[in-house]
Amino acid sequence: MTFTHDTEASLQAAVELVNSASDPATLSTPDQLTEFLERWEYTGRHDGTMRELEEVQDLRPRLRELLTADRDHAVTLVNTMLAGAHAVPQLSRHGRHDWHVHAVSGTEPLAVRMIVETAMAMVDVIRADEMSRLGVCADDTCDGIVLDLSRNRSRRFCSTTCGNRNAVAAYRARQAEQH
Repeated sequence: MTFTHDTEASLQAAVELVNSASDPATLSTPDQLTEFLERWEYTGRHDGTMRELEEVQDLRPRLRELLTADRDHAVTLVNTMLAGAHAVPQLSRHGRHDWHVHAVSGTEPLAVRMIVETAMAMVDVIRADEMSRLGVCADDTCDGIVLDLSRNRSRRFCSTTCGNRNAVAAYRARQAEQH
């Protein structure tokens, strides 16, 4: 494991949220948001309304900027996000997870908690000088975010769809060269 569980989960959730804006767009109903929250084990307040969904969707450009920023700019963005939410890191233990950090109350709006959890995860990424773990999909037709948690840092595509499309294209190019 490169990072702690809560850091990895927050980063993976942020990447999925940002990539949900790509065509075909996902995370477009309150029910899909509920499924997203359950998949990433978000705790605390969840209103299940369209307004809450829209607030979460509105995070995508800010999170994209953070996840694709260089290290120094990411520091500025993280500090701004944490200060704007009046974040006060505290240790918390719930469910099947041992002590980890929450920086805002579970009663805060979901969008606030999501931005703070992502910012807190990025604190670990920045401190470990691991910004290279984040990037943009290597598929020329895709602008999805890639989070590479592999040991050998070999992940290049945001999804198996993009990876498969490029593998097929490379195979066809090799076949065409042989004929």
